[in-house]
Amino acid sequence: MKVVLVLLALLALAPPALAKPANFADVEDEVMCVSCNVALNVAESPQAEAERRYIRQLIAKGEDKDQIKAALVNVYGENVLALPKSQGFNWVAYLVPIALIAALALALAFGLRRWRRRGPQDGMGGPLRPELSDADAARLDADLALFDR
Repeated sequence: MKVVLVLLALLALAPPALAKPANFADVEDEVMCVSCNVALNVAESPQAEAERRYIRQLIAKGEDKDQIKAALVNVYGENVLALPKSQGFNWVAYLVPIALIAALALALAFGLRRWRRRGPQDGMGGPLRPELSDADAARLDADLALFDR
């Protein structure tokens, strides 16, 4: 019984011990500079340098990426995250681009369908005319010959 309790205690302590420490580059591209409003990996400001120092301190403590992002949110607010949380109104940030792409695809499909339905066109944008029969071609030549005199 004591062995089982010891194993359970070790398992309870194992996940934090197995947590992979964060990589600076992995965290830096997922957070924003709160003064520049650009990703921290491209920001060039004193505020960006302060955030980088803070992230390096947290990495030195052995915290993982989620812990670092949570600490940054506690210090700088939700605006520090490059991707909004997928809750509540923030879903709009994910749904609007998808809806726009779907609307453009539908418009393209209907436009192509309508364009194809119009049939072949001559070089001036009008529909192609059918070929003349031999009798019509002979009559046209006879009519044109009257004007050549």
